[in-house]
This record gives sequence, structure tokens and C-alpha cells, in this order.
Amino acid sequence: MTVDPSEFNDITRRILAGAIEVHRTLGPGLLESIYTPCLHAELAARQLRFVTQRAIPIVYKGMRLESSYRVDLIVADLVVVELKSTTALLPVHQAQVLTYLEITKCPAGL
Repeated sequence: MTVDPSEFNDITRRILAGAIEVHRTLGPGLLESIYTPCLHAELAARQLRFVTQRAIPIVYKGMRLESSYRVDLIVADLVVVELKSTTALLPVHQAQVLTYLEITKCPAGL
């Protein structure tokens, strides 16, 4: 997927600005379930198109499984956003985003 760098940079900048605003307003220590609708509101206010909890089918050796991954957010069909409410990101969190990038074919993840 070829993306104009200025468009891509603008989208990621607006996503990060929304996340910073949520954190600045609510502060640390709340559950992901509290931050999530607030981030949705911030993304909408920034006129970003996004989908939530998109089910991504799992295919194993050509066989589509009944199970699927659920991606927290996909913004503008370009950026996977995996929400975490934690004091530190662990390698498993990074692996999760890399997997989501592979299965969604999105070029970037936050």
C-alpha cells in the first residue's frame, strides 16, 4: 500500500494528539474501558474516520477458522491502534501490534 507521507504523518499526529488529550484530561490509572470511548470522541472531533473492534478472520493453512482477532481501532484504513492501560509496554504488546499489522495489511501501528 502506497501512502503519501504527508497524509500518513497528519493521521498519526492527530491520533497521538487525541490520545494525549484523553490522558491529560483523565490522568493515569483508569481502565482501558474508560479511556476507549474518550479516544473515540477525540478521533471523531479530529474528523478521523475509524472502525472499532474489527473482526479479522484467521486462516490456517487455507482453512478459515471460526475464531478471529479483534483489533481495537483501525484509523483511515491505514493505522492500527491497540489501546493499552498499563505502566509499561511489554514485548507481547509489541508482538500483538506487529501481528495486527500483518493480518490487516495496514502500514502502521500505534
